Amino acid sequence: MRYVRDMRGYGANPPDPKWPGGANVAVQFVVNYEEGGENCILHGDKASEAFLSEITGAQPWPGLRHWNMESIYEYGSRVGFWRLHRLFTGQNVPVTVYGVAAALARSPDQVAAMQAAGWEIASHGLKWIDYRDHSPEDERRDIKEAIRLHTEVTGQRPTGWYTGRSSENTVPLVAEAGGFAYCSDTYDDELPYWLDHDGHGHAMEPLLIIPYTLDVNDMRFGIQAGFSNGEQFFTYMKDTFDTLYEEGKDGRPRMMTVGLHCRLIGRPGRFGALKRFIEYVKSHDKVWLPRRIDIADHWRATHPYKAPALRPSTMEFEDFVHRFGGVFEHSPWIAERAYELELGRSHDTATGLHNALCRVFRSASEAEKLSVLKAHPDLAGRLAAAKRLTPESAKEQASAGLDALTDAERELFTKLNAAYVTTFGFPFIISVKGRGKDDILHEFEKRIGNSRPQEFATACAQVERIALLRLKDILP
Repeated sequence: MRYVRDMRGYGANPPDPKWPGGANVAVQFVVNYEEGGENCILHGDKASEAFLSEITGAQPWPGLRHWNMESIYEYGSRVGFWRLHRLFTGQNVPVTVYGVAAALARSPDQVAAMQAAGWEIASHGLKWIDYRDHSPEDERRDIKEAIRLHTEVTGQRPTGWYTGRSSENTVPLVAEAGGFAYCSDTYDDELPYWLDHDGHGHAMEPLLIIPYTLDVNDMRFGIQAGFSNGEQFFTYMKDTFDTLYEEGKDGRPRMMTVGLHCRLIGRPGRFGALKRFIEYVKSHDKVWLPRRIDIADHWRATHPYKAPALRPSTMEFEDFVHRFGGVFEHSPWIAERAYELELGRSHDTATGLHNALCRVFRSASEAEKLSVLKAHPDLAGRLAAAKRLTPESAKEQASAGLDALTDAERELFTKLNAAYVTTFGFPFIISVKGRGKDDILHEFEKRIGNSRPQEFATACAQVERIALLRLKDILP
């Protein structure tokens, strides 16, 4: 079984984005333009809008126009947009607009102002509606129509995409549509990343993901657990910026996105917070203020897509067992059982796959574990002399100089091996990486005095360590 979610991401060592000018953080502002694209029976919808407004706990009105809701959205296009436009153009801060195609078509003056300001107009879908219950066919049709209408209204095909109220099919459908420099329908990271598998088992062209945000977002003025005044929003933005700026100083630059809506942040009582934040950001030197398309272009040039050499979670059974069946010495059954676990992207690294293999080993019976221990060769024993070690074991023993023993050393190892096997019933096992002959002999002499349960546990731990080192030679 394959787990479709990616719980690992970049892990402990994310890439350096190398932002222009050596910036500690990239701060990017998004203006969501949805006014005129929301649910409304005038637009052919079944009910009125109920999302992100001043009406707490609003509910859809089936078959009816909601005059208050409509006028709240109209405030965004009539007043809020222009307030934001004056601020961003006056501060010379570039903006990405997430433009709902139907809303853009109903706002030609605003579109002209966006274009005159050099703002990027990315697609925010055909209509500002919820796609969670849409069939893939219906959503595919709307994506196609959104691209057509957007191109017709703006004169340019959109190169960025964000549905927002998306379904599990949205990202793969956007990848399938093609022609996009990026998609932002995730909230899972603070850096862009390449997605070359849609999580549903279908191959697709690599798609650059530039994650969006729902926390540094004025939408929280429109939900019950959100901001109640502008000062809270400013404090949250400032704290976010300060944290990321300091991390950038320490060599971990990130991206900060600020999500805005004309009808929400455009209200005077909230607008001052945004203005103060922009001024605060611009008082710092090591900041890059891009549009999202600028981030996409930079990432593509700096961190182009590279296909992984090996991805265990997508391998067929036979290939998986062939490649990893020897990680635990002569015990392919461990790889066979591990293949049946819930493997995903988190297991495509040495540490990830090691965990899966060790789960099988740890849950095995004592007799099965003993068979793994017995599968390991003696150190500098008969198999080594006959050059019949597995390539992995031969390399490991050679790294410790066990292939170049004197006659006296070889005789000592032979005696210790025999005594150890007689005492415990399995060979002496130790991860030799970083150890010399003297270190190994010291461990040999120390461990031979252990009880059998103690030594059995020690040997199993050494087997797991050997497996990890072997996997590190294969996987990142």
